[in-house]
Amino acid sequence: MYWQYIAQRPHAPYGRNMDNRDEVREFLTSRRARVSPEQAGLPDGRWTRPPRARSFVRNGRMDIVAVNPLGRAFHREVYATPANQENLARFPFLDPASRRFYPDWDLFADVAVAILRTEAGRNPYDKDLHDLVGELSTRSEELRTRWGAHNVRRHGTGRKRFHHDVVGDLTLAFEGLEMAAEPGLTMTIYAAEPGSASEESLRLLASWAATHEGPSPAQQSTTG
Repeated sequence: MYWQYIAQRPHAPYGRNMDNRDEVREFLTSRRARVSPEQAGLPDGRWTRPPRARSFVRNGRMDIVAVNPLGRAFHREVYATPANQENLARFPFLDPASRRFYPDWDLFADVAVAILRTEAGRNPYDKDLHDLVGELSTRSEELRTRWGAHNVRRHGTGRKRFHHDVVGDLTLAFEGLEMAAEPGLTMTIYAAEPGSASEESLRLLASWAATHEGPSPAQQSTTG
């Protein structure tokens, strides 16, 4: 089972590199315990809660600012190319490897642009966001086309497909939860169907990550 938590503070300065990591880790741990099977898109009675979160945290520009070992292993192709700058908007529009990792590439590209557009509405004078969108618009026709469509759709629930270069194909259910007690924070949960091939693939990935992926300061901040 794979859990992915995304924390977003829309008004936080983008130049900060998660100064409140302890606070974020505590938030992720507490919210994990409150998620029901129905919220994760899984049938009641077939739920096995993992011993710890498989998680990463991103900011409004889609920078990955904190990640645990499984989350880093899952997104290893994002980290493999320095030019991606650990950014989930740069990855689909500038890295050809994203076409393999996202079998439904168009869906992920649409969602990335919708997130950036939403952030632009919340922070219309943010220079870092303007610089990112400007660079992507210059280098990617796919981004330019989507940006001009003015799409700010929010994808709250559903299923997404991935192709991981180590463990192969995975299909994961997800739901995004807006945290009323924490304005500006969004938690997105990804979970594999218990007993499915995707769950087994994630178990294999966790074992692989334990022997192939060294911890980074960002990983350590969400592990424990």
